[in-house]
Amino acid sequence: MSEVRFTFDGREMSATEGMTVAAALISNGVLAWRVTRHEAQPRGLFCGIGQCFDCLITINGQSDIRACIDTICNGDVVITQRGHGHAN
Repeated sequence: MSEVRFTFDGREMSATEGMTVAAALISNGVLAWRVTRHEAQPRGLFCGIGQCFDCLITINGQSDIRACIDTICNGDVVITQRGHGHAN
């Protein structure tokens, strides 16, 4: 497997090709990548199988992507999702 490079909130990171976005972030020391809409509580990986929505993230401008099931790709621009990811 080869290395992929991506950014998270403007920081350069790398991961192994084929990793989920959640695994890529965790391997770079990131444990939270969404904050709740009303109280700005941090969220990250919870169920790990796509059943809950704690791991929602914004990738390449598209919000509401489940980091636990989406695969990281070379050049992805990943940003912390605020609430439901749409204009509040």
